Amino acid sequence: MKRENPATVILAAGKGTRMKSDLAKVLHPICGKPMLWHVVALAEKIGSEKTVVVTGHQADLIKEAMKDEDLIYVHQEKQLGTAHAVLQAGDALRDFDGDVLILCGDVPLLLHSTIAGLLENHRAGGGAITVMTALLDDPGNYGRVVKNKEGEVLKIVEARDANTEEKMIKEINTGIYCAENAFLFEAARKIDNKNAQGEYYLTDIFEIARREKHKTGSFIIDDPSEAMGINTPDDLKTAERIMRDRS
Repeated sequence: MKRENPATVILAAGKGTRMKSDLAKVLHPICGKPMLWHVVALAEKIGSEKTVVVTGHQADLIKEAMKDEDLIYVHQEKQLGTAHAVLQAGDALRDFDGDVLILCGDVPLLLHSTIAGLLENHRAGGGAITVMTALLDDPGNYGRVVKNKEGEVLKIVEARDANTEEKMIKEINTGIYCAENAFLFEAARKIDNKNAQGEYYLTDIFEIARREKHKTGSFIIDDPSEAMGINTPDDLKTAERIMRDRS
C-alpha cells in the first residue's frame, strides 16, 4: 500500500558563489538558524518519512550544523545539474513506496500550507510528477512552464534555451516538485545533458513523462515570494525581513 506521507529530497550541494562568502550557501543564517534548517523543519512539519539531503560543497560543515536532525546524507561529488543531484538519493529511497517531495536548500520561505497544497494537488491529479509554479509579470531568467489546453505540463524550458514564444510565458518553475518514487528515479536516469549549460536538468523529466504517457501537473502558488531562492547577500536580507514579518 502506498505510503501517505512523502519522503523528501533536499538539494543542498551548491557553493553559492554570488553570496561572496566562503561559507556554503545553505549555511547562511536567517533569523538565527541556517537556511537549510528552515527547509528541514518544513519537511518535518509535513511528516516526511525519510529526509535525504544531497550535499556537495562543505558537506562536513553541513552535517555538523544539522547534527541534531534525523537526516540521511548523500554526496554529489561533481555538480552536474539537478537531475544528477536527485539521482544521488536513489539508493536511499530505493525501498520507499510513496511520493517524493523535492525541495531546495536555498528556498527557505515556503509555508507548510503551500507544501500541503502541492501534495494534495499532486495526489488529486493522479499524475507521475507535479511542479510548483508561480506567475510573474517579469519572468526574467526563470524556466518557463509549457502546458497544453488541459493544463498538463508538456515541458519546462530554461530561459536560455527558450524561443521567443516560450519567453512570453509568465508561469515559471520554482524548482519544487512532487513525484511518484518509482517514476522519478527511473525517468531521471533517462535525462541527457544536451543543452546550453551541458547539465542534467530535472526539468527534462516532463518531456519523458509525456513521451511515456504519464500525467503531469502544476500547482501555482499564491505568493511567489515564498519560492524565492537565496542567491545573493541582498536576497538573504530580504528573506530575513519576510520571515521576521511573519512572526
